[in-house]
Amino acid sequence: MSTGTVRDAAFEVLRRTGMTTIFGNPGSTEIPLLAGLPEDLRFVLALHEGSVVGMATGWALAGRGPALTVLHTTAGLGNAVSAIATARVNRAPLVVLVGQQDRRHLALEPFLAGRLHGLAGEYPVWTDQPVRAQDVPGAIARAAHEAVTGRGPAIVIVPMDDWSAPWDGTVEAAPAAVLRPAAVADEEIAPLAALLAQAEDPVLVAGAGADSPAGWAALTELAERLGCPVWQEAFGARAGFPQDHPQFAGVLPADRGGQRRALKGHDVVLAVGAPVFRHYPYDPGPLVEPGTRIAVVSDDPAEVHRSPAELAVLADPAAVCARLARLIPAARRRREVAGPDRRAVPPPAPGAPLRAVHVLQELARRLPPETVVIEEAPSSRADLHRLLPARRPLGFLSAAMGGLGFALPAAAGLRMALPERPVVAVVGDGSAIYGIQALWSAAHYRIGALIVVLANGRYAIMDRLAERHAGGPGAARVPWPAFPEVSLSAMARSFGCPAIRIDTHDRLVAVLDEIVPDLASRTEPLLLDIGVAPDAEFHP
Repeated sequence: MSTGTVRDAAFEVLRRTGMTTIFGNPGSTEIPLLAGLPEDLRFVLALHEGSVVGMATGWALAGRGPALTVLHTTAGLGNAVSAIATARVNRAPLVVLVGQQDRRHLALEPFLAGRLHGLAGEYPVWTDQPVRAQDVPGAIARAAHEAVTGRGPAIVIVPMDDWSAPWDGTVEAAPAAVLRPAAVADEEIAPLAALLAQAEDPVLVAGAGADSPAGWAALTELAERLGCPVWQEAFGARAGFPQDHPQFAGVLPADRGGQRRALKGHDVVLAVGAPVFRHYPYDPGPLVEPGTRIAVVSDDPAEVHRSPAELAVLADPAAVCARLARLIPAARRRREVAGPDRRAVPPPAPGAPLRAVHVLQELARRLPPETVVIEEAPSSRADLHRLLPARRPLGFLSAAMGGLGFALPAAAGLRMALPERPVVAVVGDGSAIYGIQALWSAAHYRIGALIVVLANGRYAIMDRLAERHAGGPGAARVPWPAFPEVSLSAMARSFGCPAIRIDTHDRLVAVLDEIVPDLASRTEPLLLDIGVAPDAEFHP
């Protein structure tokens, strides 16, 4: 390593680790790092820290390796905590550099000094404030490794004067490369193979951890070998199995009672890349009917360790399923799978309002199989799952944490990283408001994502949940008002993003016919502000 400054050495680490795109919303403590940034390092500005981390999350989930973000001391990190939590639960490897006041007077707690260690709680997979300025480059390199291995955000806190400190080739406390072999030996999965071989009527539950080309191929081979149904985990952030496959049964109900009914009759349940199991709301009773045995395969230690399963395998799901498909005998019979109800609904009658299902149905008729669909429309999620099956790996994405504000920035980051794939975010207007600042970044950097806003002028999911809590439609008086005066198309245009307001089915069809064929080649974002009537029912 050549001599120079800590900043120079850190830039070499960024180049070596591939983190040459920097997502940020900087403040004064980051000026020493970013002023005069070398031309081979790209800086992407977002107008809120939630958008910064959301865009980086989309970039990382596209498989481009760890994504780099820069945040401004307490305010920046504090504003980003929810997005950092989402990145952790979505298994997105991020390196988060957080600026700190000058090291030389931190003891006096000067203006903009932050109590940063622990501010993001337990959501980072690793946090460090290097003891010496000369340890910063090594800390960044280690953070990249920690983020990839831990599948989440790794934070490095850097006082602003560290960047100009001299660098004399001090040893970096991180390896140049980390190899992560994923192969599994037959004898290590022999108990799981025996469990499946003995099963009379097994069933698979696929989760976000199986969402990769290798994961889809291996899980498909295993499912066909077993001749069994495959359910998608409830509240899954990604699809772990091709949802247009004849053995796909649908999304597992999110309550224990519904889950027991869905899995009834199966003697073995194998969850792959998913915990056992995610629920909302609370429902008493066991997870499955008595006599049903549960196993889990995941490479997420926390997911494995908290799952109440008879047998758990902590390993790469694709590698395990590929070997299982070769170790177990073929099924003697194939169970018939009804699959999701994808029947079309008629268009609205003349003068009747659009509903979300009409919009989703018209999208489903036009979107190509390689489209990445990002969902943040909670009251319409069930219809989206039913009508827009994921047909390619990374075909579906949502915020696993459940907080709002993910879809718009994630769509921008994904489209930046995957310019060859159409990217469509389907969001409610209430959800879109949380991440609206991302539209400026999408417009400024000419990111061709399509944003479909289902605008019902209220938090419909909250209305439906309140009604369920009170005992039925119309039974709940809620303190939160509707917001029909909010115009997402006007907000989009104010950020420089083109927008179209749609209020009729004929207009919807005409606009989609015009824009969908060119989604893959779009070079600017577009927001469709579609007025829809609130859904009367909610099915989690």
